[in-house]
Amino acid sequence: MRSSVLRSVGRVLASVSVSLLPIALAGQTAPPARGAANDSPSRWDIFAGYSYLAPKGTVQVLQPNLTTAPFAYDAVNLGGVGSGSYFFNRYVGVQAEFGFHEWGVQKAGSNIGTEGNDDGFVTIAGGIVFRFPMGNITPFAHGLAGGAMIDGPDHEANKWGPDLTVGGGLDYETPWLNHHLAIRLFQSDYEYMHADWGNVVFGGRANINAVRLSAGVVFHAGSIAPPAPITLACSATPETIFPGDPVTLTASAGGLNPKDHVIYEWSGTGVTGNDANPKIDTSALAPGEYTVTGKVREGKAGKEGMRPWEFATCTAGITVKAFEPPTISCSASPSTIKPGDAATITAVGVSPQNRPLTYSYSASAGTITGTGTTAEYSSAGAPTGTVGITCNVSDDKGHTESSSTSLTITAPYVPPAPKTQALCSTSFANDKKRPTRVDNEAKACLDQVALDLKQQADAKAVVVGESNADENAKTAKQQKYAAKHKHATVDQFAAQRAVNAKDYLVTEQGIDASRISVATGTTDGQTEENYLVPAGATFSSDVSGTTPVDETAVKPQARKPLAERHSTKKAAQ
Repeated sequence: MRSSVLRSVGRVLASVSVSLLPIALAGQTAPPARGAANDSPSRWDIFAGYSYLAPKGTVQVLQPNLTTAPFAYDAVNLGGVGSGSYFFNRYVGVQAEFGFHEWGVQKAGSNIGTEGNDDGFVTIAGGIVFRFPMGNITPFAHGLAGGAMIDGPDHEANKWGPDLTVGGGLDYETPWLNHHLAIRLFQSDYEYMHADWGNVVFGGRANINAVRLSAGVVFHAGSIAPPAPITLACSATPETIFPGDPVTLTASAGGLNPKDHVIYEWSGTGVTGNDANPKIDTSALAPGEYTVTGKVREGKAGKEGMRPWEFATCTAGITVKAFEPPTISCSASPSTIKPGDAATITAVGVSPQNRPLTYSYSASAGTITGTGTTAEYSSAGAPTGTVGITCNVSDDKGHTESSSTSLTITAPYVPPAPKTQALCSTSFANDKKRPTRVDNEAKACLDQVALDLKQQADAKAVVVGESNADENAKTAKQQKYAAKHKHATVDQFAAQRAVNAKDYLVTEQGIDASRISVATGTTDGQTEENYLVPAGATFSSDVSGTTPVDETAVKPQARKPLAERHSTKKAAQ
């Protein structure tokens, strides 16, 4: 008996598997790898397993003596159940189920079983199934309706009647067969079955309430991939800026459901806004690298981003560069000035980022004023020579730069100190008898001296007389004699020549006598030399070896012809 039951259960399980195989093949041709149940739930679930049925109910069977006797259904310890489920989404599907619980074997013409009945049940039902993937476990519940073929009491044949099933269970997902195989830890169902054999002998009506406990294996086929996740791309334009420069942030979301509510969120230094184009304040950003993070969530209002495919993030980077310092050039115009004169200083400053600039100036001597691109330099009080000028520029970020130039203050023109100029000279050697007389040759020279004095009204003249050795010896002899004889005459040949020349310039050329000085020199000769002394010149510094003549002691001699002198002398004799 037991071997027959086992063979029957095996036939049931085999028939369930074979009947559901086309459905599995329709779901997939080659089983792809799957993740955990909550990541990618299956499209098809095929279950086959052991089942225990505990029916509760009796049949009042009419006996030939017109009395009734109760017949009870016993528990069936060996049974099988198989089902195939197709899911519309990760939670809801439809299910077809076949159950087989048969303790004995029905023979033609008679019912052989315990206590007068076979206790055999075959159910076919379909309905709705709910599952709740939760990691490696999947609870489920189903409600089915269909038909049950119930073994009849005594000699009655099997009878079909309605069948209602309500229950649920728990599957454990394994990694076996690439996550396609699960173990149904248990399935617990309540079944209601009804059969009516009529009001005939051995007939009756059965209302059976049964508890069914099952366990087995579940094969997953196909998959219900979650919706494609939404995407989000962020960009910053431009990516490299200076503090305060504007930046455009843009978030581009893809795969959004137009029926869902969308929320944008942003994080990052200086970022504000809750839409696809937030604002970013870069004015307070220090130089460096910054990252802005954007997030988009969609879903029903108040439930945005509850599921993994309903949110996405993105990042965008910006680089803040330090402001570059300004540059400056400096120039002076004119670059050469006289003491007390002024010059214009020009500074040309450039900020690479067009920052506002401030100018200042300094000078090593003199004074400089101005705060713009030009300044005025004054050399008042500055010594002559080179003056250093410094032009300074600073921007509003504290960067400074300097440039230098220079100008030259020239010394005032000081004309050279006037010098005594040597003019013409004359010889008195031609007139042996009158060696100190101004003759015509001397007059020509003295006329030129007079002309020079007239042209230079502030100039003076010095006439230097010379004498030769013989004359000097004669004078020395006369001086020696005069030392003993009070009224003796001493001839001063050099002095007399100078005094006579001066007298000519005064009396005949009309030169002021105060402008002419007379002196004697040390040159050996019977000559007279003339010197022009411009204003500011010093004769004694320019010409050495002369001695002033005492004009109170040496008087000019009148210019008379030689014959006149002789006749006058004879008359006197």
